[in-house]
Amino acid sequence: MSADPSLVGRTERRLPVIVVVSLTRAERQDTNEDKSEKTYTDNISLHGARVFSRFPREPGEMVRVTPLNYDCVCGKVVYCQRLPDGRHAIGVNFQDRAISWSILQRFGGA
Repeated sequence: MSADPSLVGRTERRLPVIVVVSLTRAERQDTNEDKSEKTYTDNISLHGARVFSRFPREPGEMVRVTPLNYDCVCGKVVYCQRLPDGRHAIGVNFQDRAISWSILQRFGGA
């Protein structure tokens, strides 16, 4: 097993904060699984988030995350973990730009 240097560790502090978001594939297709789902985060940082989903996602897949009151941002799925309740926890890395989550500013994370 080769080590991927991009997965060595997080470079940003994550806050365990729930933010309501809309989650969908960055490139929409015509299936029920590609519809936007309203969900929420488990933790956030400027360039990433752990988001819950009813649907599995593949590492490397591009998704669109749209927090309420913010513009959408696309990110790459880093991992997808099936949870005991049937949902999936998805790690998303926002490569194109940071999200200026107002909650991060309040807690000194931005």
